[in-house]
Amino acid sequence: MILTQGDTIVAIASAVVPQQGSIGIVRLSGQKAVDIAQNLFYTPGKQAWDSHRILYGYIYHPETQKLVDEALLLIMLAPRSYTREDVIEFHCHGGIIPVQQVLQLCLEQGARLAQPGEFTLRAFLNGRIDLTQAESVAELVGAQSSQASEVALAGLQGKLANPIRQLRQTCLDILAEVEARIDFEDDLPPLNEAEIKNGLQATLQQVTDILATADRGELLRTGLKVAIVGRPNVGKSSLLNAWSRSDRAIVTDLPGTTRDVVESSLVVGGIPVQVLDTAGIRETQDTVERIGVERSHNALKSADLVLLTIDAQANWTTEDAEIYRAVKQRPLILVINKIDLAPATNVKYPAEIKTIVHTVAAKQEGIEALEQAVLTLTHTGEITAANLDIAINQRQAAVLTRAKNSLQQVQETINNQLPLDFWTIDLRSAIQALGEITGEEITESVLERIFSRFCIGK
Repeated sequence: MILTQGDTIVAIASAVVPQQGSIGIVRLSGQKAVDIAQNLFYTPGKQAWDSHRILYGYIYHPETQKLVDEALLLIMLAPRSYTREDVIEFHCHGGIIPVQQVLQLCLEQGARLAQPGEFTLRAFLNGRIDLTQAESVAELVGAQSSQASEVALAGLQGKLANPIRQLRQTCLDILAEVEARIDFEDDLPPLNEAEIKNGLQATLQQVTDILATADRGELLRTGLKVAIVGRPNVGKSSLLNAWSRSDRAIVTDLPGTTRDVVESSLVVGGIPVQVLDTAGIRETQDTVERIGVERSHNALKSADLVLLTIDAQANWTTEDAEIYRAVKQRPLILVINKIDLAPATNVKYPAEIKTIVHTVAAKQEGIEALEQAVLTLTHTGEITAANLDIAINQRQAAVLTRAKNSLQQVQETINNQLPLDFWTIDLRSAIQALGEITGEEITESVLERIFSRFCIGK
């Protein structure tokens, strides 16, 4: 990734959808942004080119004077802009042609095509946001649920960065106390070891609490993949339709109707859920159905949770038992369907199955209980995702784990009564790790890894 900040970058900053996008935005940032805009944009009347104003006018090719588009121009001069550089946005008519033409004109005028996330990278490098806020921008753009969006917004507002900075400052204060005793032992009172231990323990506890949000945060970001499996004609497709409140899957009385994996996306308790309705698992001579069964097995391998669906009328069959043996090591919910045709109490299933839901999928009954069971199983008894205030990502979790290990090592060093010089080694490691989270201590390779995941134009 090029970390040059002197040049001017440009990119299309809005989704380009043929015949559907009403507005297309081309964004410029850098020293030449205003000059490029003035070369391309003609404003009728007396419109002042002041910061944070929107101008109306026309975009012309500077050499041929050919009209390219009728547009609006948004001016945001440094430092009051997203990147803390001069930022210009052309708000063109939507679609492929106008924005592509404006982008090409900007490139011809000396701008460079922005790399993925380079606008946000410049915002970070120019001190407008820290690294956790930059990562929250990407998470907000990619949020698949309202809860994921709220968590990303919390990160953007500094709700993760602030406690991390406080923890780092506490470690810096402890380090200063220890180093002062090393350098000026005769001039200062003895080190209050109990106070140091209490400070370290409180810091370690806070680090542990923040680390505990990693799994739930990842769940909000990437979602949960749930596979509905079972024999043919037990109601798997009806269950998918009832849960997704749509007719995604074909439902008939004929066994083997579903020949492929049918997917549906929904949100449960703030968590994105991808539901996979699989072909009925059974031995078959039908070539197409056999391929569908094979795909069902592949879907099982990638699923986070399995809904083993059985027919209350048929009770627990030999085929059900065979399927159960194949999935029993996975997180599992037993769905006893068609309980309007036979009492669920008559069904004899293995006692080791702990989570059971009763449904009448064809009548959309039992769906709320199913969602509650999914959330309960996912969060080990607590529906905590809906109450998350902050949630760290995988990079932050890895760095925070290093900080935790370093803090624990400091405690062990103190307990072993080693010299003060040894205390400082792991204290510095913890301080460095905490600084990597917010970007106070960061390498170019880490920045490249983070911002390469962004879309171009953000």
